[in-house]
Amino acid sequence: MTRPRSGAPRMVSVLTENWTMTDPRDIRGIVRMAQEAEDAGFDMVMVSDHVLLGPSAGSQGRMDNPRDYAMPGNQDPFTAWPSNIVLLSAVAAATTRVRIGAIALIAPLRHPLVLAHDLATLDLLSEGRLVIQPTVSWHKDEYDAIGVPWGRRGRILDEQLRIWEQVWARSPVSFEGEFFSFDDVYLEPKPTRPEGPAMWFGGDRVHGAIVDRLVRYGSGYHPLGKVTDEDVATLRIALAEAGRSMADLELVGGTRVDFPGSDVVAPLPEALEEIPRQQALGFTTFVVKPSIFIDHREDHPAFCREVIDRVAALTS
Repeated sequence: MTRPRSGAPRMVSVLTENWTMTDPRDIRGIVRMAQEAEDAGFDMVMVSDHVLLGPSAGSQGRMDNPRDYAMPGNQDPFTAWPSNIVLLSAVAAATTRVRIGAIALIAPLRHPLVLAHDLATLDLLSEGRLVIQPTVSWHKDEYDAIGVPWGRRGRILDEQLRIWEQVWARSPVSFEGEFFSFDDVYLEPKPTRPEGPAMWFGGDRVHGAIVDRLVRYGSGYHPLGKVTDEDVATLRIALAEAGRSMADLELVGGTRVDFPGSDVVAPLPEALEEIPRQQALGFTTFVVKPSIFIDHREDHPAFCREVIDRVAALTS
């Protein structure tokens, strides 16, 4: 097994959204992709989240190249999103070293106690390797179908975070909130750490709610889209005002690309050249999505090794 050298950038592989190179119904195949990433020296694998999609999923038009990232409003409603907790449970059982990431996790669509129980169990199954990124997401159709009030989703998430903080740390817990109330709850077993799994936050911009969540609960900042100097500066100031430092956070960047055409893969070397710029801003962890760069599932093991080797050469 290859391991990245000490101090090297931590590389994260996206397991979902790769449907131009693998069948979304081949869940075992996705688990094997996680094993291949681990063997190559990746630090983490991640999956994103939707319970369902509605007609407005493609309200902004389809992505120009189907290999690109699924973003708000650019998706075919038939896009497959396997259950992230179920999939990550299989990945946790099949790997030993890589962190496993529910990045993102649309928490308001689930009851906080049920989700707290599932996440604690998954954290134990992975022996503390779980990372979560709770979010409110962007798709109103999804909220409407499940019966969760769209306009209150941010307040629901903040209440969920307060509940998790308590039920993961002790038992029994009673809580009286705007959306959830319960008395003398014993939520067992507890996760690996009293504070629960590592928790990232991010979005398409740095705003008050993101900063508040990062200050109180966050171990990592993971922006949506391209990393900008302005957002980093805004976050640095906001954290300092709250008595925290950027050094407290794992800063998670990535590789966004300009495809040379609408039906071809992007060149990997040019994409990875973005990493040193983000490193200069303090970012240490970088996300890649395999299907942006390869079209064939059998090429995935070699692709993972190439990523690790090229990043090592770029940053040595």
